[in-house]
Amino acid sequence: MDRKWLASLFWVVPLCAAQRPARVAARPSQWIASWATAMQAPEPANNQPGLGKELLNDITVREVVHLSAGGEGLRIHVSNAFGKQPLIIDSVHVAVATMPGSSEVEPETDHSVTFAGESSVKVPPGAEIISDAVLMQAQPLADLALSFHLPSSPPTESSHPTPHATSYMQQGQHTADVVLTKSQTLDRWVQLNEVDVLYRSGGGTIVAFGDSITDGAGSTKDGNDRWPDVLAATLQHSAADRNMAVVNEGISGNHLLTDGLGQNALARFDRDVLAVNGVTAVVLLEGINDVGRLAHAEKLGEKGTPAEHAELVERMEMALQQISWRAHAHGLHIIGATILPFFGSEYSSPTAANEADRVAVNAWIRQSGQFDAVVDLDAVTRDPKDPTRLRPEYDSGDHIHPNPAGYRVVADAVSKILAKIP
Repeated sequence: MDRKWLASLFWVVPLCAAQRPARVAARPSQWIASWATAMQAPEPANNQPGLGKELLNDITVREVVHLSAGGEGLRIHVSNAFGKQPLIIDSVHVAVATMPGSSEVEPETDHSVTFAGESSVKVPPGAEIISDAVLMQAQPLADLALSFHLPSSPPTESSHPTPHATSYMQQGQHTADVVLTKSQTLDRWVQLNEVDVLYRSGGGTIVAFGDSITDGAGSTKDGNDRWPDVLAATLQHSAADRNMAVVNEGISGNHLLTDGLGQNALARFDRDVLAVNGVTAVVLLEGINDVGRLAHAEKLGEKGTPAEHAELVERMEMALQQISWRAHAHGLHIIGATILPFFGSEYSSPTAANEADRVAVNAWIRQSGQFDAVVDLDAVTRDPKDPTRLRPEYDSGDHIHPNPAGYRVVADAVSKILAKIP
């Protein structure tokens, strides 16, 4: 199966000729994102207890990330997206981690990371800076440990607070240590938002763009069994597809239309999709929190009128269309995903009216023709005995987030859409 740049993806679902992006020629070698995460500003709902400014002064942070595609070198992106003052990092090391859930690295793989030849970097407020190339082989599906020393902490960090992975922090400069023997665990990725690999030819990156179902709520901590991880492993085990990387730009609690946790999807699309190195396609799974927001308001006694429900559906469809248009304007292909069932969820306690909203948006996703392909995640995860609910064997227990078995089904559904490409 030839999937260079996923150029023939529009044959799965017809795309209006005026919107069809031009084929992008493969280059001899290129940087593609192999791992990424969406940055957020500190928010009351996701601040880690006990993580104060004083803990991030003169401290080493070690973050373990799981690559998708491999390459002949790598580089990292340091983010100060939400910072109000410069971010100073004076030492960065990268090494292969011995295993997820451990601070230990393989010492023979340790490399110092530089920025314009210097070991330290000052990142301006609102910016990110890419490191120099690190000349080490990056294996596909490898776990990398990125260690950096913060001499002092900026007042506002940029981080990803729901990584479903363990990071580590230890007082002092320990970026080259094999093990952080006196470390505290840290349930977030801090100031790190992308790892690129140098791919020989024809590679590209698929961005999984969404909310907590993409972010991995209900997955195994340090297990790398979120659906984008499973999709990445599937592609890497296919000789025809191993040139494709998959990165996870999901944010738990994210909305299409309003700032829930993280900026709304329309506001963050440029940073979290268009700016990703080597991006060729995006899988869009957003909207359950917009439906849930109205359900939650009704739960608190704000009775939603039929006009309010109709307006929500119309605005959600508009937002999805806007994202599709922006993807196509930048030569990307976009797969629209239907919203999974969530009846019985205690987060929002949806009613029949909220379920009708979800059904209406899903019908638009399937029928609008705005996407190059549609992956019907509603159909593959719903309970055949009650289509308003997740299948029990796929339910993490909260009736909204799949468990690892459910995430395998989601990844398989996306993979099958890709497999239709000749």
